[in-house]
Amino acid sequence: MRYPVSPNITTNSLCYFARMCDKVRLFEEGELSADYHKNLGKGMDLWTCQLLKIDYAKLVEQIKAGLSDELLLEWSVKEGGELSDLNLEWWNSYMRNRGFRDDLADKLALRIKESGFENRGIVTFFDYLDADEER
Repeated sequence: MRYPVSPNITTNSLCYFARMCDKVRLFEEGELSADYHKNLGKGMDLWTCQLLKIDYAKLVEQIKAGLSDELLLEWSVKEGGELSDLNLEWWNSYMRNRGFRDDLADKLALRIKESGFENRGIVTFFDYLDADEER
């Protein structure tokens, strides 16, 4: 099993998109841990598709067709519309800070405790994912 790429990896300045695409590829190759299967297309994947105004199932079809992340993002923009620089900046800040003093803070604290990461300086879900996936 392989871990998907870090949520911090950007595709044309958009964070998380590469991770979402990578999870689908790994799933299709049988290389994605079963722990990830139940959340495919949900949570951060869903939020990313909502931002882009695209259907997750249609994106999966494009991923299966072998498009690169850059071409997938181009397809997404054609499907859902262009993102303004302000929306892109807002999105990246929003995603990179999920779990820090927001509605997911308690969930993040629980995950940190369950994983024994209390002394790792984790303050966001992106931090947690990188720590949990040994990055």
